[in-house]
Amino acid sequence: MSLRVEAVPCLEDNYLWLLKDSPTGAVAICDPGEAAPAIAAVEAAGGELDSILLTHHHGDHVNGVAELKARFPAAKVVGAALDAHRLPPLDVVVKEGDIVPLGAARAEVLHYPGHTTGHIAFHFVANHVLLCGDVIFALGCGRPLEPGGMEALWHSLRRLARLPGNTRLCCGHEYTQSNARFALHVDPDNAALKAEVEAAGALLAAGRPTVPTTLAQELAANPFLRARDLAEFTARREAKNHFR
Repeated sequence: MSLRVEAVPCLEDNYLWLLKDSPTGAVAICDPGEAAPAIAAVEAAGGELDSILLTHHHGDHVNGVAELKARFPAAKVVGAALDAHRLPPLDVVVKEGDIVPLGAARAEVLHYPGHTTGHIAFHFVANHVLLCGDVIFALGCGRPLEPGGMEALWHSLRRLARLPGNTRLCCGHEYTQSNARFALHVDPDNAALKAEVEAAGALLAAGRPTVPTTLAQELAANPFLRARDLAEFTARREAKNHFR
């Protein structure tokens, strides 16, 4: 199956994601923190929008939904049942294991709490694409912001790490350079990390996003996926919060 996936910059350092199923032309937008870039991306992709996929409730991931829905009223807003009370109005409420279609493509809903309690991801298994919001970033991970978040995020990352290595991680922010500084501080002799940092620098210099990254890259270079246990993960996440 052919699924086009494009990172669309918005706000200061966010990415929303445009997805287009080539066989059918179906189009989705994931995490529209801002409406204008989302609308422009949809217009460039053909002018029709079928789905608006939401990973979590934070404003920088949902603030464009109302305007996007007004422009494309047939689009279905899809979000987690656990967060329905703090998401924009949902047309489709989902939970772990549910399947969300996009034309001929199919996404499995995965519940990855930690950054928020209701955070989900959309896994297009056949296309090796994970719309992962703020659970994981290139060389980093989300900040636990709600009760029990640290342990929940650790377990979410352990689950995520079991996906196929060629899974493309479509992250919600361009944080790679700042994450790289901390990662090199933690793991200065890691050759895979140095290679990823060099490649990211070249992409940014060319005006291109550093994501998606792949799970295989992150397993080799990301200090949070490489933590040996919850204690080490917690120490690294707390250290990152204060790293300059």
